[in-house]
Parts: sequence; structure tokens; C-alpha cells
Amino acid sequence: MAKVAFIGLGVMGYPMAGHLVKHGHQVTVYNRTEAKAQDWVKEFNGEYRTTPREAAIGQDIVFVCVGNDDDLRQVTLGDNGVLAGMSAGAILVDHTTASADVAREIASVAKPLDIGFIDAPVSGGQAGAENGVLTVMAGGEQATFDKAKLVIESYARCVELLGEVGAGQLTKMVNQICIAGVVQGLAEGLHFARSAGLDGEKVVEVISKGAAQSWQMENRYQTMWKGEYDFGFAVDWMRKDLGIALDEARRNGSHLPLTALVDQFYSEVQAIGGKRWDTSSLFAKLEKNRS
Repeated sequence: MAKVAFIGLGVMGYPMAGHLVKHGHQVTVYNRTEAKAQDWVKEFNGEYRTTPREAAIGQDIVFVCVGNDDDLRQVTLGDNGVLAGMSAGAILVDHTTASADVAREIASVAKPLDIGFIDAPVSGGQAGAENGVLTVMAGGEQATFDKAKLVIESYARCVELLGEVGAGQLTKMVNQICIAGVVQGLAEGLHFARSAGLDGEKVVEVISKGAAQSWQMENRYQTMWKGEYDFGFAVDWMRKDLGIALDEARRNGSHLPLTALVDQFYSEVQAIGGKRWDTSSLFAKLEKNRS
């Protein structure tokens, strides 16, 4: 059993922290909205502290899962950040989808304090977090990773070290680039099927048995066909992630024309009121433009 803190109880962090309790770990939480933290404490019988620093005191591992680079800096750095409360030998694991730059920045602050750091963004969405079957892509030192992995496996079915600090975030960028293209292709396919007067369910039943099959097809085509977009990862979040990937691409010289185009399409979804719709709502934009 480990003593751990979990900072950030959003749609991902709330169930992830719960799985830590279920696996026998002693968990202390912090959340910017106190009421959410109190709800978690009542449900899982953990403890709550009023600042990230206080939550981190005496912990073996501190997990963070917040919104973006600025949120991450706010809860890790400064007088009330977790690094101010952590002891030498402890480990900081960041599950935020953020830039590789901020991962390296935090690692550079943690290292002189003898605090290990792992950037460890996740994939699998809200359902993966709730069911404890996330995929975790990590960057950091092998020895630090090996210690953290034993605890991360409380809510993950795949935990892999991809390289030094920053490699986890870079791999998550690859993940989001691939998803963007697949969702756009599925949206266009379904849009074409409807325009052609086909039975969408029968079409997908057939093509999902062949090379067109994907997780998005298996899990999202029915709700897309019905025009329902309240099933997980929001458009706002996807645009944040694609923006990070596009920024990194400009630095490393890679060319991402499809990713840039899909990002533009998501901006159009936002403009028609879909900021909080899930990422499959690319279909809604196509259907809105039906002549």
C-alpha cells in the first residue's frame, strides 16, 4: 500500500483516485472546487486538504490531472504547489495532457529536490477512467517509472515508458493526431451513407468486419447517426490537445495538414454550439451543411 495524493478531480481524476482507494492505497485529494472533493471523500473515504502543498505532505506519490499547462504550473510550482510539500525520494506523476515543454520545466524544478517526475498522459476517455482500463504513455527515468507503475496499474491496463521526460506528452500528441483523422473519416462515411439513402447501421455492421474497423466506429457510430454527442471527450479539450500538437509540429518540422484541417472543423463545431459535445460531433457539422 502506498500513501498518495491526487490533485484534480475532474471527469478523469475523480474515478482514477477512486480506483486507488479500491486497490488499497491511502489517498488524500485536492480539487479547486471544494464541493467536488467533499463528494469524493464521502464516496471513497479518503482525505481532503485545502491546498496542493498540504495534500502532498508525507506522500510517496503525488498524481496530478488538471486542464492545461497553466493549471499544471499552478498546482505544482510556487509556495502552495505540490513540490513545496513533497519530500525527497517522493514521485510526482502528471496525468494532464499538456506540452512536452511544461513537463521538462517541472522535471527541472523537481530534480534538485530529489523528487522523481513522470509525465504520464492517458487515453481511454471517461469510460476508461471509470472502468480502470486507461492506457498510460509515460516519459521519465526507468527506476522512477518502475516504482510509479505499480500504483498506476490501479486504474490502467497498459502503462508504458516511451523515453525521457516529455516522451509521454509527445506520444499523446501522436494519439490525438490519429484520432482526429479517424473521426473525420467516420463522420464523412456516415454522412455519405445518409446522403445515399443507406441504412447506416447495416452499413457499419458490414464494413466494421473489414479494414475500416476502428474503436471510433465500434463505439460512436450509433450515437453519431442519432445526432447524440454527450459521450465523453469534449470538443474544447480536443482543440486544446490538437493545438499543442500543432505547436510542437511547427518546432520539430513535421507537417500535419489533416490535423490542422480537422482542428478547423472542430472550430466550426464550436461555433454552432458544440463546445461541450464529444469529438464525434464532426458529423453534426457535415449534416448541418447538407444541401
